[in-house]
Amino acid sequence: MVTLLDERKVKYRKIEYLKTGFTKELILALSKKLNKKPIDFIRKNDIDVKNNLQNVGVNSDESVINLIIDYPKIIERPIVVKGGVAIIGRPVDNVLKLLN
Repeated sequence: MVTLLDERKVKYRKIEYLKTGFTKELILALSKKLNKKPIDFIRKNDIDVKNNLQNVGVNSDESVINLIIDYPKIIERPIVVKGGVAIIGRPVDNVLKLLN
């Protein structure tokens, strides 16, 4: 991903979410830009999700947001944001579509 952005001379800011974590506001902003509910951009096969999703009200955005805050590695990645739009950067074709 970084190589693609560098090759295309795209200015970007890399956020190391494992160091910075997520806030409720950031997750809601990503949700809006992705046009997806928080449950739709987590890694459902992640062990932390499997262990905790049963205890989370799947229909509750608030519960999923709290799960993301507690276990930030469960979020799909990379997420690429351009202006008011965001995409999940896998496959890479998604990024190319966003950049063009």
